[in-house]
Amino acid sequence: MHTTVRGSVSTLALLAVGALALAAAAEAQSARRDAIGELLNRPAEAGVQVAQSPPAASKGPAAAAPAPSASPVAPPDPREGDAAYEQAQRLMKAIDAILQDTARNRSEAKKLPPESDFLMKPLWTETREDREKKIRDLLDAAIGIVTDVPVVDVQKKIESLRKNIRDLDERIIKLREKQLTAPKDGMLPGYITDTVDSLGKDIEETKKRIEANRDEIKVAKGEVQAALAKAGIQLAPEQVDLLLDSVLSGDLVRLVAVFNSAKLIDAQLGKLMGASGENIGAARKYFAMHAALFALLVHAQDMLVGKIDKQYLPKLTAIEKDIRAARTKTAELLRAENREDQKRALEGNRESQRLAEEAAKGYRRYLLQQREQVAKARQRATHDLRIADNTYETVEASFQLRNLMRDSSSSFEAIQKLEAPTFDQIFKNEELRREFENLTRKLDAPTS
Repeated sequence: MHTTVRGSVSTLALLAVGALALAAAAEAQSARRDAIGELLNRPAEAGVQVAQSPPAASKGPAAAAPAPSASPVAPPDPREGDAAYEQAQRLMKAIDAILQDTARNRSEAKKLPPESDFLMKPLWTETREDREKKIRDLLDAAIGIVTDVPVVDVQKKIESLRKNIRDLDERIIKLREKQLTAPKDGMLPGYITDTVDSLGKDIEETKKRIEANRDEIKVAKGEVQAALAKAGIQLAPEQVDLLLDSVLSGDLVRLVAVFNSAKLIDAQLGKLMGASGENIGAARKYFAMHAALFALLVHAQDMLVGKIDKQYLPKLTAIEKDIRAARTKTAELLRAENREDQKRALEGNRESQRLAEEAAKGYRRYLLQQREQVAKARQRATHDLRIADNTYETVEASFQLRNLMRDSSSSFEAIQKLEAPTFDQIFKNEELRREFENLTRKLDAPTS
């Protein structure tokens, strides 16, 4: 009888342990499904492992899991808590699938026929150009991930604050127009009736709001300067002003973010490559992802050069044409007989037009300087990309791939360096600075 009872108790205990194990497994599976979502929405937990781990050298029969009490405790990673390490882990988790997909599509695109092989664009056959369009879309998605960083958010905040200032300036103009016809007295001034004094108070309050926005911009510029310094780009305060007050501000800050993220991701790929041992399949996969990073850099640089060539420079040319036409008209009017007040007005117009023309010339030099700098960096990145592609196609030894990947890491350092803007004389006086900002607004305006 006692034996039966003991057997029943043992059976119940085993069933209870089994039920607890199943519940724990289900909970772990659910946690794994949500891991990436949590990682993208909050700082990574210490010790999070990279998504891609090297394949095992051999697969033997599954061994029974040791009891919890017998499991060895893994030593903590010495890099846990380091901001750069954890940022690299988060980036790798977020971009891993896109980078693998890009690498695979780049490899397959070379095997597809080009459109030039057909008399007409084929409807049912994928061409190399079709696949390259898909690759560009993947690279756009990758850029969206790697530029989701604080420095880009701060730059966007500066743009938003500048828009606030422009809107408030427009409000002051409208309030002053209303002042011209407003009565001196009225019922409940400022509430029911707008009077000269109530509108004047409104103008003063609006000016205070403009100053508050300017103070916020100053603080935000300091944050951008610190973030760029951390990425290895040392800029003086006036150079930060030039960078962030130009139409290229968002493009250049995003480009820096792309390069910085690429360096961090490539370091993770290097660790995975080293851990893959002599597994050539794993080594080739990681090296293809390394090459895809260079493709990402070239794509980001292409986008900026294209924007300067097709958007900003043509707009600036049109603005310069308008300024020259206005100067010609002003000169004609000055040659006619004018009253003293008319002459003063025309001379004021001529001086404003001279300043606008000087600022436009400076802006053109600045745009061309940045274009040349990015184009040179693009040449280096394109060369590295070609070498990486050639290596991937020819090398069959994992140790050779590891060595080449280690050697090419210095390329990220070289092509990431954004030289400090040197056209400081654009800010030699406040009038030129205002003209520069005015041109930025015109160049950044959407094309109708």
